[in-house]
Amino acid sequence: MTPKELKTQYRNERLAARDAIPADERIEKALAMAMHGGDEIDIEPGTVVSGFLPIRSEVDIRPLMARLRERGARLCVPIILDRSTIVFRELVPGAPLVPCGFGTSGPGPDAAVLDPGMMLVPLSAFDRTGHRIGYGAGYYDRAITRLHEKGLNPSLIGIAFDCQEVPSVPAEPHDVRLDAILTESGLNFVSKAIG
Repeated sequence: MTPKELKTQYRNERLAARDAIPADERIEKALAMAMHGGDEIDIEPGTVVSGFLPIRSEVDIRPLMARLRERGARLCVPIILDRSTIVFRELVPGAPLVPCGFGTSGPGPDAAVLDPGMMLVPLSAFDRTGHRIGYGAGYYDRAITRLHEKGLNPSLIGIAFDCQEVPSVPAEPHDVRLDAILTESGLNFVSKAIG
């Protein structure tokens, strides 16, 4: 099996496991993540943090994002501009959300575009060494590359349920490793020396 085939298999299996979590359990698990990460995630007031608004069976991290805002974070969410590009628009309380394609919603085109210093990244699957499998379109990999090209190095925290962990993600040269992973069990930092 090629690395790409294995990633596809893991993605399909772990998303099916995520889909199987009953909605009320997903809410409880999301609240546990907010408790674990809300105070443990290291941010300075004014830090730009990109989160996301949940689609399908994703973790609803709005409680976590609210806690980070209380601690001084400036929030933004990804907006898909075209088949290869996302930008991060500022998410302010009370601002209307508009459909943004692929089942997502977010702030409209009048919202400020920000460069995050920290990214809360949704995952299909992950391993303990910080390798991740996204949804297959490469949006986050390209966004992170663009930030690196600007001289920025955002910290990357993967967001997933425990059931999305796999033994080992086949890493490819373009893959960017996470700094930490937040699940309902807690916030786990990744040693870059591993793997």
